[in-house]
Amino acid sequence: MKPTLSLLLGQIFSYMFYPKVNKFLNAKRVYYVALLFIFIAQAMPALAQNGLTVSGVVKDESGSVLPGVTVLLKGTSTGSATDTNGSYRLPLQDGGGTLVFSFIGFVTQEVLINNQTEINVILRTDTKTLEEVVVVGYGTLDKKEVTSAVTHVSGEDLLTVAATNPLMSLQGKVAGLTISNSGGADPNAGPSIQLRGVSSRDAGLGPLIVINGVPGGSLDNINQNDIESIDVLKGGAASAIYGTRGSNGVIIVTTKAGTGELRAEYSGYTSFDLLSNQELRPLSAEKFIEENRGTDFGARTNWLDEVTKKYAFAHKHTLSVSGGDRNNSYRATADYRDAEGLDLRSGREEYGARIMLNHTAKSNLYSVGFTIAPRYYTRRDADYEVFTRALTLNPTMPVRNPDNPVNYFNINTGYDNPYNPVERLETELSGSEAKILDWNASFKLNILPTLNTQLTVGQFSTDFFDFFFRPSTSTYALQNQGGMNSASRASNKYNQRSLEWIGNYDLDFKEHSFKVLGGYSYQQFENSGISVSNRDFPSDALTYNNIGTGLYAQVEGRNEMGSFKNTSKLIAFFGRVNYSFKDKYLASASVRYEGSSKFGYSNKWGYFPAASIGWRISEESFMDGFNWVNELKLRADYGVTGNQDFGNYLSLDTYTGYGYYLLNNEFYQVWGPNQNTNYDLRWEKAKNTNFGIDFSIFDYVVSGSINYYTRKNEDLLGWYNVQLPPNLVNQTYANVGTMKNSGLELQLNANIINKENFTYNISLAGATNQNEFVSFSNEQYEGQSFIDVVGLPAPGSPGNAQRLEEGRRVGSFYMLRSAGVNDQGALLVYNNAGDIIPADQARNEDRQYVGNGLPKFTGSIGNTVKYKNWDASLFLRGNFGYDLFNTHAFYTGTPATQAGANLLESAYDGGKYSKLTNSSTSVILSDYFLEKGDFMKIDNVTVGYTFSFNSKFARSLRVYAAGRNLATFTSFTGGDPDRYPVNGLYPGINATRSFYPATTQVLLGVNFGF
Repeated sequence: MKPTLSLLLGQIFSYMFYPKVNKFLNAKRVYYVALLFIFIAQAMPALAQNGLTVSGVVKDESGSVLPGVTVLLKGTSTGSATDTNGSYRLPLQDGGGTLVFSFIGFVTQEVLINNQTEINVILRTDTKTLEEVVVVGYGTLDKKEVTSAVTHVSGEDLLTVAATNPLMSLQGKVAGLTISNSGGADPNAGPSIQLRGVSSRDAGLGPLIVINGVPGGSLDNINQNDIESIDVLKGGAASAIYGTRGSNGVIIVTTKAGTGELRAEYSGYTSFDLLSNQELRPLSAEKFIEENRGTDFGARTNWLDEVTKKYAFAHKHTLSVSGGDRNNSYRATADYRDAEGLDLRSGREEYGARIMLNHTAKSNLYSVGFTIAPRYYTRRDADYEVFTRALTLNPTMPVRNPDNPVNYFNINTGYDNPYNPVERLETELSGSEAKILDWNASFKLNILPTLNTQLTVGQFSTDFFDFFFRPSTSTYALQNQGGMNSASRASNKYNQRSLEWIGNYDLDFKEHSFKVLGGYSYQQFENSGISVSNRDFPSDALTYNNIGTGLYAQVEGRNEMGSFKNTSKLIAFFGRVNYSFKDKYLASASVRYEGSSKFGYSNKWGYFPAASIGWRISEESFMDGFNWVNELKLRADYGVTGNQDFGNYLSLDTYTGYGYYLLNNEFYQVWGPNQNTNYDLRWEKAKNTNFGIDFSIFDYVVSGSINYYTRKNEDLLGWYNVQLPPNLVNQTYANVGTMKNSGLELQLNANIINKENFTYNISLAGATNQNEFVSFSNEQYEGQSFIDVVGLPAPGSPGNAQRLEEGRRVGSFYMLRSAGVNDQGALLVYNNAGDIIPADQARNEDRQYVGNGLPKFTGSIGNTVKYKNWDASLFLRGNFGYDLFNTHAFYTGTPATQAGANLLESAYDGGKYSKLTNSSTSVILSDYFLEKGDFMKIDNVTVGYTFSFNSKFARSLRVYAAGRNLATFTSFTGGDPDRYPVNGLYPGINATRSFYPATTQVLLGVNFGF
């Protein structure tokens, strides 16, 4: 040690302890005592050099080196740690004793020294401690310290799924988290995410996404290979720290950082999506003619096959490089993906990157980090309506004009606004060019070993440039647009800027432990856009790239353009205290004081408090006799969260144009108010209560958690009908209504077999959900106790299929109760007196509650097996206790459907739908078309083999094959029940007839580490 450093440490020592020893020693004496201790510390390594020096390298099971492993001489304080190359060097006084190698996530290993000078060690993964650290709001906690409902999923646990959004890999993994994607095979479709039931009438229903500590990120810009872990904050006490955006829970994504060792990885896959056997099938041309369904045009066309590919092909490639040392680290990832949809048009080509740089000062006084993640993609949109047309078009019509095969067959007769769906997909252009940029930078100052502060700034922006073009040759244009071609472009930009400051202080005093957090958050959101459209261009050659040449807007005197811009701000101050006594009595309390520019003048700011407690019963002395119990913790928490996920300016006086008026030979734009003001507009308020148990038993073989929760959402945001006058318009955006959710959740993991060459793990996630719409009114807005929702489209006038009513669950089907079919093939129903009448004689008051589309239980079972270098997994998932309205059978599944239309095979298969032959009752809503939606499916199967190499050029190679949606076990006849939504206010029914077919996916992949 240099003399100057010795003097500095001596001065620091005397400064810290001088007040306590002033009665006995003066500062000068304290300084020399400190200097003596420093000299002794310097001399000890030199004395040890006279003995034995042991060195070596520590690696994991895959052969990768492990930096930061603690190497300790057992029974002493003599130790060291491995460097960035996994190497250690430890001087000892003699050649005896035992070395202890320990590292979080690995089994501690002891090795006798026995005068060896080189000891190399391979540490095995410890499944008991893999989830020891859990990410919570603005920080991390040891799993034993968590007192709220949080589920941790490591990156390795994510399923192998070829999807745009990595959250699809979480489907079924987290109890209470429902992820639904009715267009799963569409390469541009995003999932609907809901945690612990529906919580709002109109505001956002999805959880807040936090990426590397920055709230409000987009998972479309995350490569699944970059994910280190995902933590789902379900309890109110955990998510209340995020205030007005924590009402629907929080999903925290942590990406991988650079490692000390220089390493590179390549991951790639190819996938094939094929039409599922579960999907709907129309009548063949022969059956269509046999049943005299319409005119025979001579062709034999399977329109469903014509609008779909034999398979949808996709491939993705990811290359990542990471490295550095203890003070500097980096990780860079680049990826490319090209995916086709099952239909003829849709697709997505994208490429992106993510670069993470971190630097820590040698003195550990400060650290800085920087992350930037750009992405660009071109999207070709699917047209879900073409599949509806493919089911209903006359199968004797040809795709091309038989007299002139260059042209498409002009379909101008038939059922429900017919057109040639193949022509639409092959000639029309629709999609977007997108740019995403996400960056953040942080500076952390370690003021003391127990006190630090961090400042993070970031920006997330998206830029979408949409396009559309329909050529003049289109038969649809000939029928509906006077033969004019048409085009449009739209630019939509979103920009989010954020600044987050936090400070942390840790204090340990005897058996008491405190962790204190304080912080400030500022976020600004900006949306802007411009759109333009036109028709009648002189040529089709330039498609949407010369819209100004169109004559339609000029001749018709139309203004085919528009633009917008809106902004909002969110500011918050927050704090949290975590307390532990004897490491077994735990408590946490937090509060967030937050303001949003979206709210009314008198409601800009609000408080969001939370508190939780925990008791680690397993640490009590009376548990000493229960050796089979490793961990047992009781938890209880309460928190208030909010929801401000709605449009801007809804609380303000806003104006819009009312057209142009002529005055004194000049036209003037007239402006006036366009909405009712609501100065009292405020956030939704969710009061969350959670009781839970965390446990590990039988030497950590079985572990899991059980949670019971209640959530009461008050002041629900939504449009509310008001009278005219005194109001300007007939709806006001207001806080009206109350909703309640409750349920039981189980998360279970079991390491059934844990041998050196063979392991078998099983996981289970299950959740119940009870929902009640408590109220539709409040003191200011009094109205009816129900509203009818989910109006079904033409043909006919089916009306509304569901009712939201006080005291009932959302998703309640409200329609006529079926009494079967009479001899004339007409639908029979019960009236409100209980008598059986023909359905066309029923009145509105004869409708009644007949079922519910919200699952009562969702569950999954995962199985993972590893044998030597082989690994395999089987994942099962299902929903139970709910009904689905078979929309396709209602419109095209019975012989009563309008003549000229093709039907589903169910219309003539001898089942119940084939009995409905009378057209007088064919479009009347009843539970005749309501079916049980319960299903269990083999959701994912993966088999892989890993090759390990002892080479400086290669570490490992894993090849694998996976299958998704392989089989579905259900009594539902309307296709894959997964295509029907189970999230939101209207579960169990497709409000439109449009759909995207379900597929079975086969995936082949490789992971190569070098």
